[in-house]
Order: sequence, then structure tokens, then C-alpha cells
Amino acid sequence: MGFTTVRITDRAHRTLKGLARSHGRSMQALLDEAIEALRRKQFLEETNDAFATLRKDAAAWTTYESERKQWDATLEDGLAVHERGPSPGSRRRRAVPRGKK
Repeated sequence: MGFTTVRITDRAHRTLKGLARSHGRSMQALLDEAIEALRRKQFLEETNDAFATLRKDAAAWTTYESERKQWDATLEDGLAVHERGPSPGSRRRRAVPRGKK
């Protein structure tokens, strides 16, 4: 991982230092977390704006709703709501018959 220098105000530095101390974390870790939180917030705001724009277009919204209903049908996979399949990325172990290793 590379590093770079970023200039911040003395006030921001004091605030960051205090937050790091009170959370028991490094200033770098807090900055990384704050940047990621801001990135996620921006993503959600842009997504909400896009949906608001889509809703203003009645034909486009009807098309979206129709497509969403088609995808909802994929939920009818035969599993009860409380049943869960394997989690993504998990590996199922196959049973090895006795005597065959």
C-alpha cells in the first residue's frame, strides 16, 4: 500500500487526532473509514436521484416495475423463506465414501 501526503487545516488535524484517540484507532484508519463512508453516501444519493428521475417518466417506471416483477419470480426457488442455501464463496465439502481417500 502506498502513502501520500494530504494537507488539512490545523483545526481538522486536531479534530482527527481527538477522534482517533477517543476511538483508539489511528488517524489513517479513521480517514480511510470517513472516505469510504462519504463514497457510500454519495453512491446512495446518486442512486436515489436516479430513481427519482426514473419515477418522473411514467413509461420508464412502468417498464422498471414490470422487469422487477419478473425478477421477483426467481424467488420462487422452492426454498422456504427461513431456509438458506450455501453462502456465496463458501465451498461445500463432498462426502467421501469410506475406504476411498
